[in-house]
Amino acid sequence: MGKITGFMEFQRQEEDHLEPAARLKNYKEFSITLTDAQAKVQGARCMDCGIPFCNTGCPVNNQIPDWNDLVYHGNYRYAVDNLHSTNNFPEFTGRICPAPCEAACTLGINNEPVGIKSIERKIADAGWEHGWIVPQPAAVKTGKKVAIIGSGPAGLAAAQQLGRAGHDVTVFEKNDRVGGLLRYGIPDFKMEKDLIDRRVEQMKAEGVTFRTSTLIGKDFPATVSNMARDTIFPEDLVKDYDAVIMAGGAEAPRDLPVPGRDLKGVHFAMDFLPQQNRVNAGDKVKDQIKATGKHVIVIGGGDTGSDCVGTSNRHGAASVTQFELMPMPPEQENKPLVWPYWPTKLRTSSSHEEGCERDFAVATKRFEGKGGKVEKIIACRVEWKDGKMTEVANSEFELKADLVLLAMGFVSPVQQVLDAFGVQKDARGNARATTDGDVCYQTSVPKVFTAGDMRRGQSLVVWAIREGRQCARAVDEFLMGSSVLPR
Repeated sequence: MGKITGFMEFQRQEEDHLEPAARLKNYKEFSITLTDAQAKVQGARCMDCGIPFCNTGCPVNNQIPDWNDLVYHGNYRYAVDNLHSTNNFPEFTGRICPAPCEAACTLGINNEPVGIKSIERKIADAGWEHGWIVPQPAAVKTGKKVAIIGSGPAGLAAAQQLGRAGHDVTVFEKNDRVGGLLRYGIPDFKMEKDLIDRRVEQMKAEGVTFRTSTLIGKDFPATVSNMARDTIFPEDLVKDYDAVIMAGGAEAPRDLPVPGRDLKGVHFAMDFLPQQNRVNAGDKVKDQIKATGKHVIVIGGGDTGSDCVGTSNRHGAASVTQFELMPMPPEQENKPLVWPYWPTKLRTSSSHEEGCERDFAVATKRFEGKGGKVEKIIACRVEWKDGKMTEVANSEFELKADLVLLAMGFVSPVQQVLDAFGVQKDARGNARATTDGDVCYQTSVPKVFTAGDMRRGQSLVVWAIREGRQCARAVDEFLMGSSVLPR
C-alpha cells in the first residue's frame, strides 16, 4: 500500500451528516461525501494485510485494496474503472449497502475497520463529476433478444451487462418508473432517485429498452405495488425472446394475523413508503397514509422498519415506537468469534437518531380501536430459550397507536408470477435455479432464467447486483456458447 503505516497513524472518519433538526425538514440526502483530503487519509488506513478478506466479504468481490491505494495516490480515474469492473452501480451501494466488506476487514479485528463504503461512494461520485462514467454500447450486435422482468438492481445489472455484450435487451417494469424497490422501497433521504435516472439514461444510450407500467403475468395480489396499464402473458414473452430473466424483488410481505389486523390504520410498510417517494417525485397520491400528529408503532426492527421511522418523523409524528420480536443484541460483537462474518450487534440507524423509542423481545397480541379505526396495540414481553419463544407471565401492556406499520420483512417473490411461468420453486417459495453446473441461474423452464430476490429471497442490493451480473454471463453463454462477461 502507498502508506504502509497508515492504519497505525490514522483513525477512521465517518462521513459527515446534517444535524437531525436540519435534515427532518425535507427528504434530501443528508450524508456528505468525503473530501479528497479525507478520502486520502481513509484510503491510507487500508493495510497490506496479505489476504484481503474484504474482497470475499463483498458479494460482488470488489477489489477493495486496489482502489483504496488508488484513492490514496489521488488516481480517481483508474479507481473508477477498477470499481466498475466488479460493480455496475457503486453510487447505489456506496449509499445503502450495510457494508459486509467492512465487517470482514482485517483491521477490524482489533481496531475500527477501513471506511470502505464511504470511499466507494467518493469514487463513484468523482466518476460522475468528472464525466468518466459514459455509455459503453456494444461494437457488434448479436441479434439475440433478451427480456428482463423487474428493473431493480438485479434486473438493471443483468440488462447493462447483456446490452454491452451486444444483445437486444428489454426491461419490463410493472410500476410507472424504473428502479423497482430501489425506486419505491428506499426513502429519498437515503438515496435520491436522480441517481437511478442517470443510470437509466446511460443504459438507454447503450441500447437497453425500458417498458414501464407493464405487468408480466396475471392475478396480481393487491398487497404488492402495481401501476401496470398493460399486461403480457409469460408464454408470449418466452415465444418472442431468445431468453427471459425473472429479476423481480421479494415483494410478498410478512403479515401479522392477530385480532384487529383489519382495523383502519394498520398497514404494510410497503403501502406507506412508496407513497412518499411518489409524492417526492411530484405525483398526486390519493388518500396518502400520513403519520402527521399520530402515535406511530413500527413492528419490525430491520432496515424497512428504520425507513418507516425516518419517514414518520419527517411527516411530523407525535411519537414513534419500534418493536422487535427478538431480544436486544449486544452493543459490541465478539470479534474473535464472528470475524470475518457479518456480526449480530445493536445497530442504531440515522433514523433512530432522529427520534424513536425502541423496544426488544416484544410480541403483538392484538390491535384495538373504535369505529373500525385502530387506537391502541396490546403487546407482551417474550423470552427466548433454545430457539423457542414464550410469553413472560403478567407482562402484557398497551400503547396508544394511531398508525401501525408492519415492517417484518418479506416472505418470497410474488407467487403469481412464478406460477404463471410454471417454474419449480424451492421450500421458501423462490424460483429454483442453481448457481453451479452446466447452465447457471436457469429455471426448470427452458430459456427462463432467474436472479436476485426471485432466486435467493429477500436480500441486499449488493447481492442483487452480483446475481444480475452472474446471470447475465450465464445467459450470454446460453445464447452464444461462450462469454467474455466477468463472473
